[in-house]
Amino acid sequence: MTHKRFMLLASIALSIICNLSAFNYKTLTFAQAADLAVAASVDLRHSQASLTIMEGAWRWGLREYFPRVGISASQNDRLSQIGPDSFMKNYTINIDQLIFDNNIIMSRRLERMELEQSASRLDRMASEIAESAITAYRNVLSARAILNIRVAALEVLEAQRRILNEEVQLGLALAIDLASADISLAETRLEIISLQLDLDEMENQFAELLGLDTLPILAERVDVYRSILLPEPLVAAALAREQNPDLIEARHSITRRRMELNYVSRSWVPTLRLNGNFGLSGHQYPLTRYNWSIGVTIELSTPWIQNRFGAQAGWEPPHDRTAMLQNTLTPLPDPTASFGVNHAALALALEQERYVTFLERVGRLAANAVERCMLAEQRRNFALEAATLGNERLRIEEIRLGLGQITRYRLMEVFIDQTQREIAVVQAATALLEAERELERFLDLAPGGLAAIAALVSGENL
Repeated sequence: MTHKRFMLLASIALSIICNLSAFNYKTLTFAQAADLAVAASVDLRHSQASLTIMEGAWRWGLREYFPRVGISASQNDRLSQIGPDSFMKNYTINIDQLIFDNNIIMSRRLERMELEQSASRLDRMASEIAESAITAYRNVLSARAILNIRVAALEVLEAQRRILNEEVQLGLALAIDLASADISLAETRLEIISLQLDLDEMENQFAELLGLDTLPILAERVDVYRSILLPEPLVAAALAREQNPDLIEARHSITRRRMELNYVSRSWVPTLRLNGNFGLSGHQYPLTRYNWSIGVTIELSTPWIQNRFGAQAGWEPPHDRTAMLQNTLTPLPDPTASFGVNHAALALALEQERYVTFLERVGRLAANAVERCMLAEQRRNFALEAATLGNERLRIEEIRLGLGQITRYRLMEVFIDQTQREIAVVQAATALLEAERELERFLDLAPGGLAAIAALVSGENL
């Protein structure tokens, strides 16, 4: 069992504990959501069971190296009208032992590598499921934050509308302003209903992903003021070239292609087997006659010639000794198979060229991902600055309203604009979280790994 397989099983076991913890404390963190999603995945459990079956079948393949024993029994009755009757009984034990077979050795190595790649794909599948849970968690948090902003804004607008209604009744405001305010309130209510429906659907899908009927209290929040620490683009590029999951899988593919080429190139290596038998015979019990023999078989198979040579020697007490030589030659059994080496070499060269191209591309993608995180952080900062300036503008507009320079409906419009700025802050903070996590996944890092890498590099530079 590989280290990754052990980590996967440990994660599934831990997820059960986290499941109980989530119900005991009625809260849910990012890590607990990821573990619950992994534990609840039917596809993951099915893939794990399939891999276990494949590994069991591979282990039973060791049977090829153990002796093959065959037991046969026969009785040949012969009734003769002229000569004596014959009732011959035979019992034989045959043993066949493989000494060397390069094809079996290479095929088992290829199967072992395929199992390791399947285990790696299973780990990535678990990682994707956990990541989908974290993404769903983040989307629910963002939708809730936006909905809360809209609901709070509606309460303020409704209060302003009541004041505007009184002003209209006192002749201090126009009826058209009241009608416009009612339209704005209606649009806000419709948007809140739409947001609530979308949020309900998100929560239901999130709970289904976690295997829960209802969601516990979500312990995480969208922090719009959170500072980030990123590695340098060159550091990220070097790290990506070392441990990017797709790049690691490409290395495994090259290793597999190289092993396949080695397998095809050595297909001419002869196979060696030992075989022997021991037999009892006689006309009646107890059987008094016995015989034994031992031999060797050498088989050579190439596209141009196939040859099987066998030699056997034995003894039939008390006086008879036996010996046998046999050779079977088949010329040109499969000439087209000679191109197998060329195909394997071509496949290896193609994988190597793809790897070189992808290696260069991974470095660029990692550097670009760091730059995207920086741009996302700038966008978040600009959104925060715009929201701060919007609050100041709203304060000034309230003063102007008190001075009679603007109408109350104008103040409501300014407040609606400010609500959009606050929503933009939440969306920018969520986009920053997504960009960071995407970079972490590209570098095969756990959540929060970017800050650890950046801090480590900064400490080394100091």
